[in-house]
Amino acid sequence: MDPSSDFFAALRRMKARREANSATRKTDPDAGLRAPASTSPSQHSGQIGPTGMALIKRFEGCARRRADGRFEAYPDPGTGGDPWTIGWGATGKGIVQGTIWTPAECDARLERDLVRYARDVTRALGDCPTSQTQFDALVSFHYNTGAIAKATLTMLHKAGEFAGAQAEFGKWVHAGGRRLNGLVRRREAEASLYGHG
Repeated sequence: MDPSSDFFAALRRMKARREANSATRKTDPDAGLRAPASTSPSQHSGQIGPTGMALIKRFEGCARRRADGRFEAYPDPGTGGDPWTIGWGATGKGIVQGTIWTPAECDARLERDLVRYARDVTRALGDCPTSQTQFDALVSFHYNTGAIAKATLTMLHKAGEFAGAQAEFGKWVHAGGRRLNGLVRRREAEASLYGHG
């Protein structure tokens, strides 16, 4: 079975749940970021879960929506320039000033990217026991920083020093030489999610 097909099925289920729970989110904006009470300390699935997806979407946003419903690239908030970003935080080849995508292109790119980022995290962790919430937090961290292979938090996690790994999230709050409040909030949310593991 193609693992990406399970991922896309999970995305469809998440969308249906999100629509069904829209009233809850309006009154409690952090509801989608709390780990389910039944989160098990068992091994992760190798795919980002709904809680991790909600965290990424909350902090990435799908910014710069135009009047025609499409989205345009915007400069990195830390540098004011490169890397240019579009949709749910996509960067890379072909994303430059003037790039415009449809909402479907934004969603498709996020799906592809998260399969790749989850694979990177799985490779970095090896066979280290990791709960789904820890995995989701690490995928969010890697999606934002690209640093899963070199981060001290990964080494601490692999050593079973979970409290130390959780504290490391707070060190990744700078971009373009500046401390950014958005990164502070994101790292706090990732650390909180990681701690539910």
